[in-house]
Amino acid sequence: MKKLYYTIGEVSKLTDVEPHVLRYWETLFPELTPAKNRAGKRVYKENDIQVILMLKELIQQKKYSTAGARKVLREQKKGSRSKDTEETVALPVELTQDLGRVRVFLNDLLKKI
Repeated sequence: MKKLYYTIGEVSKLTDVEPHVLRYWETLFPELTPAKNRAGKRVYKENDIQVILMLKELIQQKKYSTAGARKVLREQKKGSRSKDTEETVALPVELTQDLGRVRVFLNDLLKKI
């Protein structure tokens, strides 16, 4: 089921990125700006999850520095595509969320075995 807003815990499970890392990335990347609800808790939208998945790929998988990842995001926002950016293909948010749920389910199942 698609939601309008996700908590930091839900986003962490969907993206497999720890909450403290999400909060840290929020301070470094202006593209990642989750809103806060009345209680002051972060609420993430679909576009925030897309940015997180892009950052995860760039920083954790492709081993970009945060400065390098910031540059790639800036170039992508401008619409210019460098050779490195062309290699990065973002999956649709719905597919990514489904895969995240499957991963959580399988991890839970593995713990029960």
